[in-house]
Amino acid sequence: MASVYRGIIAVADRLVPKRFAPIWNHPAGPKTIFFWAPTFKWGLVVAGLGDLTRPAEKLSVTQSTALAATGTIWSRYSMVIIPKNYNLFAVNIFVGLTGIFQLYRIFQYRQSLKGKDGSPTAPA
Repeated sequence: MASVYRGIIAVADRLVPKRFAPIWNHPAGPKTIFFWAPTFKWGLVVAGLGDLTRPAEKLSVTQSTALAATGTIWSRYSMVIIPKNYNLFAVNIFVGLTGIFQLYRIFQYRQSLKGKDGSPTAPA
């Protein structure tokens, strides 16, 4: 498989315009897994945005917490590693924000339930 990959890259190297060569040849560019792993991770962001249409009572606190935590932690890590991977940084920021926003929606929904049943929403 490595020889097939090298052959594909050799052909693609000739087709890349000069102005895109720095991106193409970057240590975290499209020739490496450091580009493709975060690119596919954008699927988590798309799924999280799709959950915006779901009712808050159907959202998972555990899943949203995991997304918020991992997005926050890994966004820091992506700025520490070498080479700097801005694609990884951006996707982790958005994964974290998506999880935080979903947690906020769950919190708001649960607060609205407390208000409807007559119990106080704030401590007296």
